[in-house]
Amino acid sequence: MKQILKDFLTYAKMNTRSDATSQQIPTTPGQVELALLLKDQLTEMGLSDVVYHEKNSFVIGRLPGNPEKEAIGFIAHVDTADFAAENIQPQIHENYDGQDVVLNQEQQLMMRLAEFPNLTDYIGQTLITTDGTTLLGADDKAGIAEIIDAVRILQDQDPQQRGDVWVAFGPDEEIGLGADRFDPADFPVAFAYTMDSGRIGHMEFETFNAARIDITIHGTSVHPGTAYGRLVNALKIAHQIDAALPAAEVPELTKDYQGFYLLHNLSGHIGQAEVSYIIRDHDHQQFEQRKENMVAIIAALNSQYGQERITYTLYDQYYNMGDLIKEDPRSIEAARAAMKAIGITPIEEPFRGGTDGSKITYKGIPTPNLFTGGENFHGQYEFITVEAMETARDLIVAIVRHVGTEEDAQN
Repeated sequence: MKQILKDFLTYAKMNTRSDATSQQIPTTPGQVELALLLKDQLTEMGLSDVVYHEKNSFVIGRLPGNPEKEAIGFIAHVDTADFAAENIQPQIHENYDGQDVVLNQEQQLMMRLAEFPNLTDYIGQTLITTDGTTLLGADDKAGIAEIIDAVRILQDQDPQQRGDVWVAFGPDEEIGLGADRFDPADFPVAFAYTMDSGRIGHMEFETFNAARIDITIHGTSVHPGTAYGRLVNALKIAHQIDAALPAAEVPELTKDYQGFYLLHNLSGHIGQAEVSYIIRDHDHQQFEQRKENMVAIIAALNSQYGQERITYTLYDQYYNMGDLIKEDPRSIEAARAAMKAIGITPIEEPFRGGTDGSKITYKGIPTPNLFTGGENFHGQYEFITVEAMETARDLIVAIVRHVGTEEDAQN
């Protein structure tokens, strides 16, 4: 069995699902278990400066290179999404034949071509799927395995032809917390990449600007028999807020660079309701306008009711890293050149979400997001192939080679 596959299976079988309700760092003990395994693995491989930072649960290591050349880094996250992750049993389908895939014979769970025609792109490859009862964890354990295997290859190449290569594996990406604690002082690179995207060729360096608003609505609950002129229904006010927003500016009616408001949570009763929205836009000015619009709607309703029945907390979550990466585009230029060198056409589309790189970029390290080769993340139909992981690994090696030789050409 190829080492990249052995590594991936080892990582995938560990339950590292993160927990948004936990106050621990990281939020689940399985993430610590995998982080310490990776620390030991990097140490056994002979990397330098290997450390597990208890302050933020990041494992970091350095593959030494030529100190006169620029150092670059690669990052992946150890946690998995909010889906069943206990007793993960990856299924390996050698020389995939292009037919429907039986995930679980006993439970008659199938991955059918009618629903997933993208499977035909992987005919003849070694397909890795779930058993239909859990996620697989290719997001982002494939990214970890690819980085580790790339380091193996780079260890056999002349270190004088490249700068230091730093690697980092962090927690709680799926719940948006890990990168908040990332310390760029521990990762002295010119730029980096998160290995955390999907199909081969994908590269994201334009993300949303993101905010969340949590709203509390205070109604007046009165028996309906004596409610005239007295009852104020908090649930009705929640409806007024939503009705005041542009009806077409919701996720299901927007695409590409179009922003939106999303009613994320609504709960309560006549006397009090809790409402949460997320606000997204690629354009920073329009992003600010969306937030101002939400605040203005609340102010108008409070005025209508003659008192502050609506209170809120509005906070930014992350920003569009493209605004900064375009000022220093070396990271995306190197990725494009490396993809071309190994025969891949880059797929560059505005990413309708965020990555750890969104936050790390704003901490001073430009960090676009590159493909792992997996598909159907966050559910029982997740899959990846060994060949796709090898392609992502080869891209890492090619980027390192390009950055080293590009510096020579410029000098």
